[in-house]
Amino acid sequence: MLAKLQKDIAAIEAEAFLLTNPANVRYLSGFSNPQDARVLVFADEIILITDGRYNAQAKTESKIDYKIFPITKTLNEYLAETVKGKKLAIEADQISVKQYKDLSKLLGYEPIASEDIVAKYRLIKTEAELEQIRAAAKIADDAFSHILNYIKAGVKEIEIALELERFMRMAGAEGLAFDSIVASGYRSSMPHGTASQKLIESGDLVTLDFGACLDGYNSDMTRTVAIGEITDEANQIYHAVLEAQEAALKAVVASIATKDLDKIARTILEKHKLGEYFSHGLGHGVGIDIHEAPRLSMSSLDVLEPNMVITIEPGAYIPGKIGVRIEDLVFVTADSYELVSKSNKNLIQL
Repeated sequence: MLAKLQKDIAAIEAEAFLLTNPANVRYLSGFSNPQDARVLVFADEIILITDGRYNAQAKTESKIDYKIFPITKTLNEYLAETVKGKKLAIEADQISVKQYKDLSKLLGYEPIASEDIVAKYRLIKTEAELEQIRAAAKIADDAFSHILNYIKAGVKEIEIALELERFMRMAGAEGLAFDSIVASGYRSSMPHGTASQKLIESGDLVTLDFGACLDGYNSDMTRTVAIGEITDEANQIYHAVLEAQEAALKAVVASIATKDLDKIARTILEKHKLGEYFSHGLGHGVGIDIHEAPRLSMSSLDVLEPNMVITIEPGAYIPGKIGVRIEDLVFVTADSYELVSKSNKNLIQL
């Protein structure tokens, strides 16, 4: 990895690269508080830099050498000293204009504003990373089985979300992959309807989109369940989305363009007169970031490769009325896929 990074750094005529994206910091170092750390890559070494609060933690967790910057200096001052006049490049999308100006002043020159050089390495997962994601997905599957006993009319969405979090944390998750979505009734038409104080009612569809974070790696799944009897329209929408989801899933294979997968699902929803209500892309990559490359959408130029981790999650959302989404986590293989989300996708009526 270091040799590849050094080659990338040389290609942009830099002698050092400052990584500030927390996902990249964790990926390269294993340090579990990456928001409070940086990684500096030189031609002959790679260093984690953090402050004195994390001395013991960095010693325990970091898989690369680490340095603690002194309390008498700011991080930028210490970085400028550590670079020692070498031409520095930075992740342009991870630093504010003020930070850039402050760092430039301390360096005595403007650092090279570069794109992320680590993302392409994170795109293809190692077997160890896949195993971490499998374990995170297992926690989420178990949480779904558990939460079915709690979802009922008269319970608040937020109560369901909190119970999901409690279960996943007790099962070993270090945290949530993202704020859990629990959206019932008319709120199910909100694709990102995080849990509210709304009471779940009889006849509602309830969308649950959640995941576990385990040792830095995330899982992501969505299921939609029914509370008692639902309308014929709701039932038809559910099964149309399920048809689209399963069709796109079956087409997953290395070398397929992600926009073609999106088209498979979108065409089926259009057949059911729901195309205009599919308001987002088919899916996304998952890893240290819950949303990372590749993108699965109409406009994406990405092509699947073995050991990519993606979601397949079509949905249909009629504003203010009803919504359905079904999402699986998938590992891409050379000739097919591995379905990581194991939870039942048939319509569950509680």
